[in-house]
Amino acid sequence: MSFSSNTKTELCRIQAADCCRKAECYGLLLFGRCFSAQSITLTTENRETARRAAELTAGITGAFADVSVSPRKGDRKSAYTVSVPGENQIEQVLNQLGHTGREISLRINLANLENDCCRSAFLRGAFLSCGTVTDPSRDYRLEFVVPYRNLARDLTAFLTDIFELDVNPGMLNRKGSYVVYLKGSEHVSDLLTFLGAGNAAMELIQVRMLKEVRNNVNRKTNFEAANIEKTASAAAGQLMALKKIFAGGGVSALPEELRELAILRYRNPDLSLRELGQKLDPPLSRSGVNHRLRRIMELADRLPATEGESHD
Repeated sequence: MSFSSNTKTELCRIQAADCCRKAECYGLLLFGRCFSAQSITLTTENRETARRAAELTAGITGAFADVSVSPRKGDRKSAYTVSVPGENQIEQVLNQLGHTGREISLRINLANLENDCCRSAFLRGAFLSCGTVTDPSRDYRLEFVVPYRNLARDLTAFLTDIFELDVNPGMLNRKGSYVVYLKGSEHVSDLLTFLGAGNAAMELIQVRMLKEVRNNVNRKTNFEAANIEKTASAAAGQLMALKKIFAGGGVSALPEELRELAILRYRNPDLSLRELGQKLDPPLSRSGVNHRLRRIMELADRLPATEGESHD
């Protein structure tokens, strides 16, 4: 199953208090595909969500909720549709949740959230009904796909009020629906924790930490690789200069203080400047070695181009 589906299955295992059960039921039905006098319907690919919606609807409102399954077609997942049949039962559900079904604009009825704990349950129901969360190995994003604009605006305000987020939830129009979304690992993990999906939040944090470790290793590896390439390029240039000097007059053509280093570098092209300095007698610092090698390169530049090589 996907990360989003696993998260919903985890949320469906929560045992909630009676007041929270009502709030969760309200979130599930309000954010479904339709919530009106004509139809109360939600569709989900998660079987546990469909079962929980039907059970909560019956337990909270006393109305029967029918669950039907659309068979898979190709690679598509089965879809579970939860619906309240009959005008009388629809009216019963609406009355229990403080709606008439004839509202011009569907809004959140905060009277269904009796206590502070009910806010988490209400959002949990909304997420189960219309939410998705991206696999953290790909991105950190959680969305609610809401069918009504003002309801989406209410949800945005509700999220902002709860978390006092540094960045307000975003909202966009996608194929006729309104998408309320959060981005960023901290915001998404905080909301998952608030909903009650502690395991999903922990998995997201672990994936984020693993990514950070990998990125740090890659940065360090790239840095070291660049240094190795730079060192190898410099050593190659030094060897070419020494060959030119040896071909043009031998090591005796160099000042006495440069001869030992010249021979040492020629015989040890893979040593670092620090390692070269430690082999000199007396030892020389890295900057001292670098200075002398620059002098050798300058002397080689003054010599005319020549072919061949001799080494005293």
